[in-house]
Amino acid sequence: QIQLVESGGGLVQAGGSLRLSCVTNTRPFSSYAMGWFRQAPGKKREFVAAISLSGSSTYYADSVKGRFAISRDDAKNSVYLQMNSLKPEDTAVYYCAADYLHYGLDEAQYDYWGQGTRVTVSS
Repeated sequence: QIQLVESGGGLVQAGGSLRLSCVTNTRPFSSYAMGWFRQAPGKKREFVAAISLSGSSTYYADSVKGRFAISRDDAKNSVYLQMNSLKPEDTAVYYCAADYLHYGLDEAQYDYWGQGTRVTVSS
C-alpha cells in the first residue's frame, strides 16, 4: 500500500518559517514527480509547488514564489517544502502528493496523497 506521510506543520507567527517533510514508500521514488498542495478553511485545495522526477525543475504558485522552496532527497524517499516569510493567508492544511511519470500542477494528475499537516500562521 502506497503511503505518504507529512510532518512539520504547526503554529508560527507571521514572518516566521517552517519546513514540511513528506516521506513515501513509492518505488522507485525517482519515477514520481512530487507536489505540495494546500487547503485553507472554506476554500478549495490549491497547488503550491511541484518538483520534477529528476529534481532539476520546480514550479510554484504565484502566491508563494520567492518565499517557498521545494526539494527532494531520493535517498530518503522524501520531499520537502521550506516555507519562509509566512503570512496569515498561508494558513491551511498542506498535502504532499506523488505523480507517476508525470510532472505538473493539476491535482487530478496526482496518483497518491498524504493525510495532510496543518500550518497556522498568526498575525
